Amino acid sequence: ICSNLVCLQVVAVYGTLSDLLSVASSKLGIKATSVYNGKGGLIDDIALIRDDDVLFVCEGEPFIDPQTDSKPPEGLSGSHTDWLTLNVGGRYFTTTRSTLVNKEPDSMLAHMFKDKGVWGNKQDHRGAFLIDRSPEYFEPILNYLRHGQLIVNDGINLLGVLEEARFFGIDSLIEHLEVAIKNSQPPEDHSPISRKEFVRFLLATPTKSELRCQGLNFSGADLSRLDLRYINFKMANLSRCNLAHANLCCANLERADLSGSVLDCANLQGVKMLCSNAEGASLKLCNFEDPSGLKANLEGANLKGVDMEGSQMTGINLRVATLKNAKLKNCNLRGATLAGTDLENCDLSGCDLQEANLRGSNVKGAIFEEMLTPLHMSQSVR
Repeated sequence: ICSNLVCLQVVAVYGTLSDLLSVASSKLGIKATSVYNGKGGLIDDIALIRDDDVLFVCEGEPFIDPQTDSKPPEGLSGSHTDWLTLNVGGRYFTTTRSTLVNKEPDSMLAHMFKDKGVWGNKQDHRGAFLIDRSPEYFEPILNYLRHGQLIVNDGINLLGVLEEARFFGIDSLIEHLEVAIKNSQPPEDHSPISRKEFVRFLLATPTKSELRCQGLNFSGADLSRLDLRYINFKMANLSRCNLAHANLCCANLERADLSGSVLDCANLQGVKMLCSNAEGASLKLCNFEDPSGLKANLEGANLKGVDMEGSQMTGINLRVATLKNAKLKNCNLRGATLAGTDLENCDLSGCDLQEANLRGSNVKGAIFEEMLTPLHMSQSVR
């Protein structure tokens, strides 16, 4: 009877197969569970044993021919065709050395199993090589090394497989996984936020929390009559929105797109609209005037063709803004900063421009009829 590939005892065979296993366990000091003949055939009946048979017993591990295992043919030392069992995170995988070595010869797995004993791999009680990694993510990697195809079962996170591929250095698989992960991502949703969605968002936000809507897409949304005070809309897309009667007091609309929007009768006290684009928007009867002295800032804004008729804009900052072809009829621009502003063909009839700063502004073709206060010559130098 042989165990662990070495002939240890000669015993008489009698009784049942269980008796034989009991004797072998006692003689060899192991817990014998299986019996094989010299050709690796599993014996399940003692009547199949012949007088001259050499028997092999084991504790459950697969049969290994001791003659071929202990004495490899000359020139085949370190052969890549022998079978290996891997214990990956408690799960067993059986494969060949060539599978682990040939496809990715520079990988960690190839270096681990290319030459027997060089890496110093640890083995468990069954002789399986221990690898402390996730078996769930290792299986797709092993299958890839077998047939070169990336096949991942449903429910397996590709990011986990990618991390394992990077750990083992399977470079060609990393490329496949990165493409698969990119393709599996849902397309970015650039659809505009609706009024219903935004109202739900507003109601779920504590009143003392800063609401940041930077860069969001509200294009075409109906946001009329909503309380939008202090909200950060910086660089948001508010084109063609209905913001009539909305309260935008101290809102940040810096670099926001308000082109074609309707803001009639909106409260814009202290609003920040630096470099915003409101071309073609309607801002009739808006209130920019804050009794506390906080001034609205529209410096550098694009206000081409806007209709701001009747708006209260005392002290507003429109420095270097573009108001070409805009309608500012009957607006209160008392103390407004219009220095460097483009007012070409702008209708300023009926406006109050007392103490307004028009230095460097372009008033070519501007209409100043029926002004409430005379425009002092020192106010305009162009």
